[in-house]
Amino acid sequence: MFTFFILLLGIGQNHAASLIQNFTGSLDEMGVCHCSVVLPDSTFPADRFEMLEMSNQNMTITVEQQITKIHHYEITLNIYTERLVNLTKRVEVMEMGGLSYTELDFELVKLEIREMEALILQLKSSMNGTNVLVEALYLEIRNISILVSQMEVYDRNNVMLIRREIAALKKRLEDCEKNQTTKPTPHPPAGTCQHGSISGISKPFVVQLNYLGPNNRYGGWGRDALAGADQDVHWVAPLSTDARTMNTLRTYSTYSDLVIYKTSLDRSFPSGNYGQGGGMIMFNKTMYFNCYSSGNLCRYNLQTNKVELAVNLPNAASSNRFSYSSSAYQDIDMAGDEEGLWAIYSTVANSGNIVISKIDPISLAVKQTWTTGQYKPAVTNAFMVCGVLYATRAISTKQEEIFYMYDTKTEKEGYFSIPLEKPKDNVQSLSYDPNNHKLYMYNDGFLVNYALTFKNPQEDKTKK
Repeated sequence: MFTFFILLLGIGQNHAASLIQNFTGSLDEMGVCHCSVVLPDSTFPADRFEMLEMSNQNMTITVEQQITKIHHYEITLNIYTERLVNLTKRVEVMEMGGLSYTELDFELVKLEIREMEALILQLKSSMNGTNVLVEALYLEIRNISILVSQMEVYDRNNVMLIRREIAALKKRLEDCEKNQTTKPTPHPPAGTCQHGSISGISKPFVVQLNYLGPNNRYGGWGRDALAGADQDVHWVAPLSTDARTMNTLRTYSTYSDLVIYKTSLDRSFPSGNYGQGGGMIMFNKTMYFNCYSSGNLCRYNLQTNKVELAVNLPNAASSNRFSYSSSAYQDIDMAGDEEGLWAIYSTVANSGNIVISKIDPISLAVKQTWTTGQYKPAVTNAFMVCGVLYATRAISTKQEEIFYMYDTKTEKEGYFSIPLEKPKDNVQSLSYDPNNHKLYMYNDGFLVNYALTFKNPQEDKTKK
């Protein structure tokens, strides 16, 4: 038997003594000693220590990388914060009206916002977990994007137009202050001809769409054209959708009722008594118009709801032979002014040029007739003021021009230019009211009016 003494290295001497143990061995046939040794559990774990050391190094590298990322994020966030502050200031200035709301301004702002959104999304995806600062920045960018979109929508709803109108009004006020010493042209008395020819016309005032809706684009409207007539009653007569037939009429007792579609009186024309075209007029509480499918003049009693009289207008073309250029079947156009009732039409004998006849309101007889040199189909519409015919023509989809006049007193005609704005493309009828010197237009279904201004009578006499 042999006894071996084994000293475990790597531990203290005092503790080593306790680890010395006797082990019994044996000799084989060759004299070689064999023994088994069981190492104690307290043997030093060198391999585990080495793995721990490697893990520590890897963690150190990872921490350094994360610190580098955080520094990069901090720099990026500072850049975003500065850009956001600048963008916020620009939006605030735009809200206060300091910059023009041009499409380019909006596109540049929206482009910057989209770039910032893309970068902030990239920043969010590159971070593990959430970051309060990044989330707050992203929310602020989204809010400012929504605000800019809302501002752009408001701009498309005529914010720019309103601002230009306000600027124009301010300019007009300034001009008025500068010209306070200039005496304004006195407004002529209502229902009289104590004024010269037309010198200007106001911007259009759109009252509303006709009561039958946008499909009834043709028709007429206005007030009683008799000088001194009821100042409140308004009438509206939309044609049917065939742009030819007048079979309904609505009257309002006040302008306020017209505006809110209230307290109206509707009338339906009996079969066989329909009107034709948009040349109708109210004169002394009576409607006058071209009888349907004929060259006759009709007088319609509002109280009895009947056509009391139908009289042929001698030689008048009818049924869309010589109508106006922008309205069909208005071959005979009735008009009223300070001097009475008129018919504006054409004849084959006058080669389609405009003919003017003074009409007796009771008998519908022709009192006197004048022939002009203006071709009627080249005119969009016409009206009478103090015995003078005024004709319009289209300059563009948004502008007409009063370009022609014929004076029945002097039998002289002339050409000039007074621009006339229109909300819609086509003029279907024009009616003059001598009681307020306004012009009433039926404009693609919309009821529009204008205020006319006149020259001093002495100016016209000087020119003559």
